[in-house]
This record gives sequence, structure tokens and C-alpha cells, in this order.
Amino acid sequence: MNDTSVIILAAGLGTRMKSARPKVLFELCGEPMIIHVLKQAYAVSNDVSVVLYYEKEKIESVIKDIFPQTKIYAQDLANFPGTAGALKNVELSGKKIIVTCGDMPLVKATDLMRLAANDADIALSVFEAADPYGYGRVIINNGKVEAIVEQKDATETQKMIKSANAGCYCFKSEVLREILPLIGNENSQKEFYLTDAIKIANERGLKCWAVSVEEQNFMGINDKFQLSIAENLMQYEIKKNLMKSGVLMRLPNSVYIDSRAKFEGECELQENVSIIGECLIKNSVIKSGSVVESSVIEDSDVGPLARLRPKCEIKNTHIGNFVELKAARLNGVKAGHLSYLGDCEIGCGTNVGCGTITCNYDGKAKHKTIIGKNVFIG
Repeated sequence: MNDTSVIILAAGLGTRMKSARPKVLFELCGEPMIIHVLKQAYAVSNDVSVVLYYEKEKIESVIKDIFPQTKIYAQDLANFPGTAGALKNVELSGKKIIVTCGDMPLVKATDLMRLAANDADIALSVFEAADPYGYGRVIINNGKVEAIVEQKDATETQKMIKSANAGCYCFKSEVLREILPLIGNENSQKEFYLTDAIKIANERGLKCWAVSVEEQNFMGINDKFQLSIAENLMQYEIKKNLMKSGVLMRLPNSVYIDSRAKFEGECELQENVSIIGECLIKNSVIKSGSVVESSVIEDSDVGPLARLRPKCEIKNTHIGNFVELKAARLNGVKAGHLSYLGDCEIGCGTNVGCGTITCNYDGKAKHKTIIGKNVFIG
């Protein structure tokens, strides 16, 4: 959708996380939540901007490392606080502009596309809340959004409304340019709220329409408890998709899989397995209680209770219980139990016996251990 731009608001202080770490850098399934949002944004548009404030340089560094083309803006929080204030200095390009939040890591590209596909002047994401307490209530008449009423301002009748503002918008760019300067801060918080755009648009006879979305996809993360809920939901989606594509899992609720991990061919993950980082697992079995970190495993079996630390490459290999590997390249090897194989290359046909350790640190530097083919280590 080259005629659509995406702006991600991520300038909040995140005080409820009770941490010095910026909220949008907290990880779900191995990646910061802002990266999850950016992945979905770039599936919709090649023009993506992020508005930052707290720890701007740190967040920008993480973003640019993965999405260097992202435009970064700093919110003038002293003079223009609030969601509308965040847009004051942002270049508004594209025919349509999607505005979403950096703390919604479960949002999907399909949700954003549905907003952009609506022909309204302003399309607002709305969900039916099981418990609407705390959400802005959306008053809708035949699909038209008439108002957004915040919890503290709602009457008892309005509090019964379950239609809630999901916090994601799509504006026609000329409409946002027209309305943004008209949004004031005449409220108890003295902030510039983007929700006021709906009232102004209706006063000017513009079309504001509700787009129904799933509450789960627009879950905002405000504290570490909500972070844990969102990660569980993301894990469920990851494992559901993998199992539908052919990965066999024993007790999947006990398994952890990084969002960056890839599986090919027939793979099996037994209970209490953790797959961490950018792993590739192909035609292999990872047995109970094993941990695999940022490694490649092909045509092999690992565990139970084995650990592969980063940068391992194993092919046609048996790794047994209580075996630990680090930066190891094994091809056609058997290492049955109780061994540490670090910074090594081991050739085809070699059998690594119990208690084997590759010692390669001289006190200053680490050196690679090379073991050839058909070696028996007893």
C-alpha cells in the first residue's frame, strides 16, 4: 500500500513498567515489542515513522539496526504532550495515514490494512470489550462514530456501552492536516488528545466510521503482568501456526519458541523445550528439557536435557543428555552424554565419549579444537 503511511506513537514514559528500560524495548518471544509492531507496519507500507521521547537514542538504535529506513521523530513533550501532540512535527505523507501505538505488539498487518481500506475520512478501530472499564467508549450510530467518551467523563448509561476505542486510526492525510492544528488541550491533563479529532471531524461534516477489530490484537502493554499475558498469546499463535505447518509438539504449553525461529521438514519438540534466538531446525527431534540458542540443527536429535549455546551447527548428529555445545560444528557425530564441546569442529563418524571436554582457553584467547573423522574419544 504505497499510498499509505504508518506512524507509530512510542513516546510514553512507561512508568507502570517500574523499570528504567523503555517500555517498547521489553521483549516478547525474543524481540522488543516495538520490533513486532514495525514488522506489521512494514507489511502494510514502506513509509513508516516512529515518534519517541524517553530514551530516544537507545530505542532509535534498536529500530535502525533492523529497520534502518524508519523515520524517527522526537515529541516535544514539554509543549505538546498527548497523542495528538506527538504528531505535531511529523511529516504527513501518503494519501492515508495510519496511526498506531508502539505498545501494541499483537496488532496484525491485516488489521491495519482493513483500516486503510475503509473509505471514511477517519476510520477508527473499535472492539467489543468483555470488560470496558477504563476504555474510551465509542458511540456508534449505523457504523458512524459520533463520539468517544472517556471513562471519567462517561454517564452511567454510557458506561454500559461495550464498544471501546482500540487506539488505532486511519486518516485521509488532508483531513489530518486540517484537524491537527484545531486540537486543543482544554482538559484536566492539559494534553492534546487525538480522540478529539472525532468531535472536530463530526462538527465539520466529515465521515468517521468504526472498523470492528479483535480486542486481543489491540491489547496495550502497560505493566509486566500485561506483558506476560501478551507473550502467552503470541506463543499460542506461534505454536499454532507451526503445528498446522507440520511441527509435532508434545505438551505445547510447556514449550517456548522464539518468534525468529524457523522450522523445515519433519520436526518434533518434546515437553519443556526452549528454542531461543534465530534458530533453524530441519528434520530433527529436540527431546525433553533441551535448550537451543541461535543455532542450526539438521537431520539430528538433541537431548533430553541438552544445551546448544549460540553459533552451533550440527548435521546428521546425535546429541544426548547433559551435553553442552557452544560455537560447535558437528557433522555425523555421536555425543551421547555428559560432555562439553565448545569452539570446536568434529568430523563425520567420530564418537565422543562420556566426560569429554574441549579445553581451548589459554588464559588470554580462545582457540578452536579440531577433531577429524572417525575418531573414538573414550
